[in-house]
Amino acid sequence: MSLPQLESFVEVAKQGSLGRAARALFVTQPALTARLQRLEQELGALLFLRSRRGMRLTEAGRAFLPYAERALSAVAEGRSAVSDLQRGGRGHIAIGAAPAVSTYVLPPILKRFRDEHPQVAFSVRTGHSEEVLELVLREQVDVGLVRAVRHPEIASVPLYEDQLVLVVEPSHRFGGDGSIRLEEIGEEQLILFDRTSSYHHLTSALFREAGVTPRGLLELDNIDATKKMVQQGLGVAFLPQTACAGELDDGSLQAVEIEDAEPVRRQIVAIRRRNAGPPSKIVDSFLQTLRRLAPT
Repeated sequence: MSLPQLESFVEVAKQGSLGRAARALFVTQPALTARLQRLEQELGALLFLRSRRGMRLTEAGRAFLPYAERALSAVAEGRSAVSDLQRGGRGHIAIGAAPAVSTYVLPPILKRFRDEHPQVAFSVRTGHSEEVLELVLREQVDVGLVRAVRHPEIASVPLYEDQLVLVVEPSHRFGGDGSIRLEEIGEEQLILFDRTSSYHHLTSALFREAGVTPRGLLELDNIDATKKMVQQGLGVAFLPQTACAGELDDGSLQAVEIEDAEPVRRQIVAIRRRNAGPPSKIVDSFLQTLRRLAPT
């Protein structure tokens, strides 16, 4: 059963005439008759009663007509959906993001993307960079937003660098100095977050390589809890700048420069499978929005 057969059947039912239906479909009358005959053979039933007054549906034809109409309507809707997808007008995009990205960077970008593409739906799954990598490899998300990772099946697009900054409560003794030496942090309680994250590993490596051991460690499971502890004067912390930009702006946290240590930075990238082919219009539009609005 082919689409031309269904189109021919519905048009003849609508026109009540082979000649008028043939003209509407831009086919010859013999070609139209052949389509109807093949359809009747496949269904094993006569669909029209033919007379000098035209074509009239049989009982089988009347029963089959709504299904044929729905099939044609579904195909038309499918074509429209594909066309919209190709133009980037509507569709769905699945995004995977590391926690710091999904919490502090992605929301305003998604808002802008939704404003510019109101017919596009999206879903977001979060996890550490290695978990998001697996989601991309298993094709469970279209795009992953993670720290720079290496994998032969992955293509990466650099977005921005996220720097770890030392933050303190404004009345802390470091606050008035503007800059300190790394060894001075050894006299402080250091607050770390999420032992499994790369931020935790980067902070630990910084002190290990400098031979500095903080006076005490307080380990928490997320960035927001860490910020609250620092704001209460319970210690100092290295936090992603994107995660504490609001507090630095409103003065509830203060950044302190470290004189004798290079800034610790992480490259944040968008990843896709190499064999995924060229991005759809929707994915390409999202990537453009990311590049345009990513932190600088």
